[in-house]
Amino acid sequence: MTYLELLECPRCGTTHDPHVLQNLCGCGSPLLARYDLGAVGKAVSKDDIAGRPADLWRYRELLPVAGDPVTLGEGWTPLLPAARYGVQIGLPRLLIKDEGLIPTGSFKARGAAVGVSRARELGAKHVAMPTNGNAGAAWALYAARAGIKATIAMPTAAPAITREECVAAGADLHLVEGTISDAAGVLATLDEFFNVSTLKEPYRLEGKKTMGYEIAEQLGWRVPDVIVYPTGGGVGLIGIHKALTELRQLGWIGPRLPRLVAVQSTGCAPIVKAFSQGLRKASPWIDAGTVAFGINVPAPLGDELMLDALYETGGTALAVPDEEILKDLKDFAGTEGMLLCPEGAACLTAARQLRASGWLSPHDEVVVLNTGTGLKYPGMFSLSAHTERASSAAR
Repeated sequence: MTYLELLECPRCGTTHDPHVLQNLCGCGSPLLARYDLGAVGKAVSKDDIAGRPADLWRYRELLPVAGDPVTLGEGWTPLLPAARYGVQIGLPRLLIKDEGLIPTGSFKARGAAVGVSRARELGAKHVAMPTNGNAGAAWALYAARAGIKATIAMPTAAPAITREECVAAGADLHLVEGTISDAAGVLATLDEFFNVSTLKEPYRLEGKKTMGYEIAEQLGWRVPDVIVYPTGGGVGLIGIHKALTELRQLGWIGPRLPRLVAVQSTGCAPIVKAFSQGLRKASPWIDAGTVAFGINVPAPLGDELMLDALYETGGTALAVPDEEILKDLKDFAGTEGMLLCPEGAACLTAARQLRASGWLSPHDEVVVLNTGTGLKYPGMFSLSAHTERASSAAR
């Protein structure tokens, strides 16, 4: 069973029926799933969860799926200390939540598992979405496992392996010049599909939020001081904030929430710009481009929800340049033996800069989200080496 009660609009407060396929509220806002947390607290305890299989479905009372899920064993990724690198940048309590060790190679499998499971449960036969690569690959593969059709549109510059994943899964793949915003135009040409674009359906978020549950459980049902997250569409950032708020309401963690940090590239930083101006909405970023392709989202639909999460937790937003992302990617691999994706490396750059500025202290316990495996970016280290040579020549 599920303890899902309703879908709620965080902007206007309108509630919606969770038992039919839903996209946005009439006011244009994403919808959020709300649960009967009182009943959840009576039905399950932290000790119950500890004895369950090590996947995200261990939190099933806090998920929207009533029947058998579509699963590839996703979730329960390691939370690893990175003390050697942390000492180098002044953060000896640095931890890495490594989402590269998950089906499809990225954290997008979490959202696809729950989103596809719920879409199938509600009768969807065809899902479609634009993507920067990893989300499309995940949804294509989970849709194949669910026995439903998937149409995926992605920029031609997306990581090649994500294209191959879509093809292998039998998805209807469309390649588009430009950004994810340009890829979204493909959906206007389709008929009879359920739109599962970022935050245009409410259940991808529910899969992503399990990262927040896991961090708390892996730390002994407490929270770190800071969570640093690479932010494009922002579903993971919003989801982690939602998860920790739910755990606080259940009484499973204390009242304090970690400060959330949204990390973007200087080549595409609409949330950073809005945050720096104290705004609740972001303006589209013009001429977006970055090596951290997963955060190359010039007009995120979840801007209000992301900014609210930052303001409510006393967090911040920071944009970092590609050349520093590439340098930190290489330095971290050489120090800790972990091959991060460029989006994860961007979080290292941000953590290093925030420590240098004094926003982070050496006593802070800092969790960095590595959202995918570096193996999806086979040319990244040669690009890093080229960038270092060019920088040295310039000096």
